[in-house]
Amino acid sequence: MKIEIKRVKITVTVPPENAKEVRDAICNAGAGIIGNYTYCTVSNECIGTFKPTEEANPYIGEKNKIEFVKEEKIETICDISIAKEVIKKLREAHSYEEPAINIIPLIDEEDL
Repeated sequence: MKIEIKRVKITVTVPPENAKEVRDAICNAGAGIIGNYTYCTVSNECIGTFKPTEEANPYIGEKNKIEFVKEEKIETICDISIAKEVIKKLREAHSYEEPAINIIPLIDEEDL
């Protein structure tokens, strides 16, 4: 069986007030297309934790202090051929200095 990765799922957490801007950026870059539908994403509220180091420039929180913040996790899919551009636009729109981005390869049903 030969499996070719054609699409990826991209997930990222953002402050709730930044979610629309990030969603717009990734969808306008071509992510979120499923068949005849565009702008396909899913979001979940979550709690993120982090501790900025002395070298960090945190958008939220204080250096050397563990933070617990409300975030929105956005998930979408995109063709692998545009994934780098989608991630570039995501980073440009994101408020965090270092957003946590997951890129997950997807298997198409016909490859099963």
